[in-house]
Amino acid sequence: MANRTTTPPPPEDFEEHIVDIDVRDEMRASYLEYAYSVIYSRALPDARDGLKPVQRRILYTMHDMGVRPDRGHVKSARVVGEVMGRLHPHGDGAIYDALVRMVQPWSLRLPLVDGHGNFGSADDSPAAMRYTECRMAPGAQAMTGGIDEDTVDFKPNYDSRELEPVVLPSALPNLLVNGASGIAVGMATNLAPHNLVEVVQALRHLTSSPGASLDDLMRYIPGPDLPTGGKIIGLDGIREAYATGRGSFRMRASARIESVTAKRKGIVVTQLPYNVGPERVIERIKVLVQTKKLQGIADVKDLTDRNNGLRLVIEIKNGFNPEAILEQLYKQTPMEESFGINAVALVDGQPRTLGLKQMLQVYLEHRLDVVRRRSTYRRAKALERLHLVEGLLTAILDIDEVIQLIRSSDNAEMARQRLISVFDLSEVQANHILDMPLRRLTRFSKLELDAEKAELERTIEQLSAILDNESLLRRVVGDELSEMAKRHGDARRTVLLESAGQPVTSAVPLEVADDPCIVLMSSVGLLARTTTDEPLGRGGARAKHDVITAQVVATARGTIGVITSTGRLVKLDVLDIPVLPPTANAPNLQGGAPLSEYVAMAPSERVVTLTSLDDSSVGLALGTAKGVVKRVQAETLTNRDSWDVIRLDEGDEVVGGVELRSTDDELVFVSSDAQLLRFAASAVRPQGRSGGGIAGIRLSSGARVQFFGAVSPAVDNVVVTVSGSAGALPGTEPGSVKVTPFSDYPGKGRGTGGVRCHRFLRGEDVLIKAYVGPAPALAAAASGAPIDLPDELGRRDASGIPADQPIAAICGQGRP
Repeated sequence: MANRTTTPPPPEDFEEHIVDIDVRDEMRASYLEYAYSVIYSRALPDARDGLKPVQRRILYTMHDMGVRPDRGHVKSARVVGEVMGRLHPHGDGAIYDALVRMVQPWSLRLPLVDGHGNFGSADDSPAAMRYTECRMAPGAQAMTGGIDEDTVDFKPNYDSRELEPVVLPSALPNLLVNGASGIAVGMATNLAPHNLVEVVQALRHLTSSPGASLDDLMRYIPGPDLPTGGKIIGLDGIREAYATGRGSFRMRASARIESVTAKRKGIVVTQLPYNVGPERVIERIKVLVQTKKLQGIADVKDLTDRNNGLRLVIEIKNGFNPEAILEQLYKQTPMEESFGINAVALVDGQPRTLGLKQMLQVYLEHRLDVVRRRSTYRRAKALERLHLVEGLLTAILDIDEVIQLIRSSDNAEMARQRLISVFDLSEVQANHILDMPLRRLTRFSKLELDAEKAELERTIEQLSAILDNESLLRRVVGDELSEMAKRHGDARRTVLLESAGQPVTSAVPLEVADDPCIVLMSSVGLLARTTTDEPLGRGGARAKHDVITAQVVATARGTIGVITSTGRLVKLDVLDIPVLPPTANAPNLQGGAPLSEYVAMAPSERVVTLTSLDDSSVGLALGTAKGVVKRVQAETLTNRDSWDVIRLDEGDEVVGGVELRSTDDELVFVSSDAQLLRFAASAVRPQGRSGGGIAGIRLSSGARVQFFGAVSPAVDNVVVTVSGSAGALPGTEPGSVKVTPFSDYPGKGRGTGGVRCHRFLRGEDVLIKAYVGPAPALAAAASGAPIDLPDELGRRDASGIPADQPIAAICGQGRP
């Protein structure tokens, strides 16, 4: 049979003590004890120093360890271990989490711990405490300064082996500056950070005017100042929170619209709402795009780095309005969030909901008490030292007798008693004289002691005045707060707005409308478009930028053509071209994009002009370097991005092209040997794309076409010619410039040599630049800087006037 285990009977003297307890009473008592522990020992900050117990213990331990800003960092694990072993009997994870938060500049407006290593980001967790290092920040020194001068009460720690401060002296108004958040049992707290300079100004005002109203205080503290900047929309909730301790406001990211690439606009986010990280925003945008709830976004990139800070780039698809998409992002993503203020803190050991003035008053009373206790402590120390100094002065006056008295005494006790009786000293003074080293018995000791006595008397007088005069005490507190603001304060980061205004989506459609626009090309190769209705000059805003060499009317969703020197037409979508804001004058093309971003060209290929692809136009006229002219209809080939519009002979290239407004226009050639030919455009019959053109101007041996264009007889036109030497390096010779009326040049038949338009000076043998078109003419250097042209001359074959610098481009004014 298997063995059976039996319970032995209890001894005869054993008595059972069973107490019947109502489970409801036990649960009530245990729950209240737990709730009390959470509320007072973990979750809620003290209204005086704005710290939770774990934060206070971290700073006090670091102060005791001497881990100050002027010393090296120590391992975070060492600090956590000291806090846990001495003061905070909880897990190391909770202590390290609190320490990490005091390091992060995006969590606290004024970080209290200086960290070295990976302390995480708004989206990522920090490295383990064995990998990171820390030390007190300058703000933490202000929080613990004077703690050794009996400024605050101490209490036993959890095992009654050490003492810990009940509250820190807190020379900084930490509760308002850094805010607080915590969840207790049955209650919670959530306070927004504020600007230190503004809080100090309000405290100084309250120091001198204790009866100040909330409106008076809000003149100095208009609203929170969040560590991450951004914008606060709507101030009514802030005032309600300042008045009652409860309220809410909306936080909005700071974003701007700019050209992120040559072909696309984008939304660049530089600041996010408090406690919102870029990864959270990116994830939300991806979900909205995948579920078709948000349209118009091409890509999202997080380009944040340590040097430039937050930079979240949201690329917008062509054809969508960035302003409307930004408004949608505010509505559907964490780029706009609410912050609920619930200002609950411990006051005299009791949780209370505080308004702005109450928080300021509680802190101010704490600082008054700290300065009062500090002054009392310092005065007592000064009185003790003065008592000793007076005893030393008494002994030094008759030092020989003092030495003889000590030498004749049998022991120290006899010497002490004889000093007390002979020189009328106290026991403390007599002990100090007996302990005095011989080196103090010099003739300079009395001078030093007299100076020290006078200084001590002045210090005691000043400290007594502070303790006896409440107004002086308040002035001292105000001056110390001003010093804190000067040392640790900075400018406001968060912009306060009364309201967000009218929603953008109510005024701007999501997609770009097919509105008329003008596409512009400058002499330095920038491309842009504008929606301005003002007359645009081909010369542009010459005080700001280079001249505009080509422009064409189009629509925002249309296409245009780019004519290159190889006779190629490249089709461009107008939506891809950056938009310039409307201006009363001609636009500044510095906001444009380089042509190289749109047109891939061979090394020797260059852009000649722009053309519309409208079938209703009269046509396009092209002129080549060998004097060939061609009229062609620039039709659109929907299945191709580029095609040839002229067949060129070997060694020839297109030097100019222009859209004809009517058959009454005249075509103009200017050759390098200073010959000008004008003839009617109707003399050139249109050809197809494969045509090679017909003879335009007859060139002499070695000459080439320098300019080709078209003019309208109804417009006042001018001829600008620049002469120089053929042997000079291109772009280095200023040359001679001449401006003459176009009407001085007679018309000739197509295929002839034309008439002389410029007489060369000695050393000149070629025209290096020419222009025929609407007056007045404008010129620019290769850098885009404007160049002044001379006045018009009356002789068409006269010589030019020496220019100040080389001219790279010449254009005129008038509508396209």
